[in-house]
Amino acid sequence: MFRMNDEEVFETVGSWFAGSYDLLLGRRTYDIFAAYWPFVEGEEKPMGEAFDAAGKHVLMRSSQPLDWANSHRLSGVEDVAKLKASEGPDLVIQGSSTIYPALLAAGLIDRLSLIIYPIVLGKGKRLFGEGTAPGLLKLVDSRVTSKGTIIATYEPGGTIPATGDFPQPSTSAAEAERQRRMAEGTW
Repeated sequence: MFRMNDEEVFETVGSWFAGSYDLLLGRRTYDIFAAYWPFVEGEEKPMGEAFDAAGKHVLMRSSQPLDWANSHRLSGVEDVAKLKASEGPDLVIQGSSTIYPALLAAGLIDRLSLIIYPIVLGKGKRLFGEGTAPGLLKLVDSRVTSKGTIIATYEPGGTIPATGDFPQPSTSAAEAERQRRMAEGTW
């Protein structure tokens, strides 16, 4: 990701971390961050210091220690709901794609920002994989950078209306045959 960024992406990501925030992370992203950010030097040191100071709330099943300063264990979505309902800074999730399905299903994500790079990798991890409940997203902001990267911000948009049906049901023999084959699993 870092090699694909341009100045507009850096500005946008910087704006997400400009105010007061805590991080909400899955265990793997926590491990990646904890091995990098507390030790970073040079021009990235201010971000490392900001991440050190921020609360890190880690959704995890294991009892492994959380050695990075200001780190807190969360055992499930219920803990996230309590944290979100409490007084405190915004919770920012970066990476941690495995926690999105449960958080979306529980209505705990207010805003979802995606950075879509103009690159085809062939295959990889799906952001909304198995276990993600269907739902609409409402676009609230978007931009395309000079290098073609799309930065899109969404809010939950409700349930998906019924799809695949025409406004008036068909009474044709062809439609009846299609319905029969769908019921049999042969269509």
